Amino acid sequence: MKTHGLDIVPHRKRMNEEALDEKFKNPKDPLRLVFLCAMWLTGFDAPSCSTVYLDKPMRNHTLMQTIARANRVFPDKYNGKIVDYANVFASLEQALAIYGASEGGRTPVKDKSELVEELRRAVDAAVLFCGEKGVALLAIDQLPLGDMKRLRRINAAVDALISPDPLRREFFGHERLVSTLYNAVKPDPAALEFASLIACLAAIAGGIRAKLNPNPTDISDVMGDISELLDESITGVQIPTKPAPMMDLSKIDFAALRERFKKSKHKNTDLEVLKAAIRAQLGKLVRLNRTRADFQEKFEELIESYNAGSRNIEDLFNQLIALSRALGEEQLRHVRENMTEEELVIFDILTRPSPDLSTEERVEVKKVAKGLLERLKELLVLDWRKRLAARARVEDAIKDLLDSGLPHAYSKDVYNQKCSAVFEHFYESYPQKNVNAYVGEMPG
Repeated sequence: MKTHGLDIVPHRKRMNEEALDEKFKNPKDPLRLVFLCAMWLTGFDAPSCSTVYLDKPMRNHTLMQTIARANRVFPDKYNGKIVDYANVFASLEQALAIYGASEGGRTPVKDKSELVEELRRAVDAAVLFCGEKGVALLAIDQLPLGDMKRLRRINAAVDALISPDPLRREFFGHERLVSTLYNAVKPDPAALEFASLIACLAAIAGGIRAKLNPNPTDISDVMGDISELLDESITGVQIPTKPAPMMDLSKIDFAALRERFKKSKHKNTDLEVLKAAIRAQLGKLVRLNRTRADFQEKFEELIESYNAGSRNIEDLFNQLIALSRALGEEQLRHVRENMTEEELVIFDILTRPSPDLSTEERVEVKKVAKGLLERLKELLVLDWRKRLAARARVEDAIKDLLDSGLPHAYSKDVYNQKCSAVFEHFYESYPQKNVNAYVGEMPG
């Protein structure tokens, strides 16, 4: 290596001292590209690997094993890709005849034209589905890029396909299938025939996804410069998916929101925007405090009744506004109770759903909740959940503090239930000392 001006030592050091195989298997690790000679080509399973580049002749079992490295199932991965620099296709046909033939000796390799026809059928099905919902994809596609009429038609398409939930899911299914097949056909020039229409589909789907964010962006921002999607390299369709900040339901003017909805021409879109805001806020509130699960149940019941056709859109919107108002009040309840969010969770565990308490007893329980939180945080140590003695100290502290502090309204059975519930809460929400679900979450 040195005679060629290369220093192999740091690379050998990494190979000997680091678990490079585990790093490569981890989709979050920055190690994304590896050069292989023989090891890892067979018997190495990295499901997130999507592309294999071949630069040397291979055949039979070794070739099949190597190709299989890119063919593992992984979330959001629709297919593997083999880039062949060594002209191994002839060997591939022979290997498939031995190892991959189906009944009757038929090879699984198909001509690209069959895939193009499959894409054509998927596009036709998507056009037909949208047409049945009042969205004329072909007419939208004929309008010039950047034209305001095209933008308005896409806005209308978003509103027509965004709700109810089953309709939206079916549309996404069509769009996802078309996109998958389109990406599989590329970079074959045959893909150009479908590029413009698929960009239109992607713009509508991207507009819907943007509206489902807690703070939706304008549809024109989502569409971006569609012309970039249609360049000669057929780069494909990529809709930006920036995470939206959380919407503060406590600051919404619900009266104004209700009046706006009455006059809206895009009621489906407005409904889904409100649903997305509630769903995001619910996820946060319930994650911090499991006793709020009744809000989640109420939300799901409302959506289910609308999807089933037993509630119209105006009624659902009004019910969601009422739920939003309740969530906004819940979001600030810890301030009214003069407690931090962490203290409020323990207080809720100790008071919900029972027992019934007087005002004076609730004050006593608040003191217990504050003292218990402070004491348990002192007891938490590194990896406390894995240490029997550390867990026992936490359990004993909970029992002692609740036994000495809770009012007489707590029966023995209720006391035991509360001890278990508080321990379970700490076990799930405080995995390490100074590491918990509430760091940076909500104002104290």
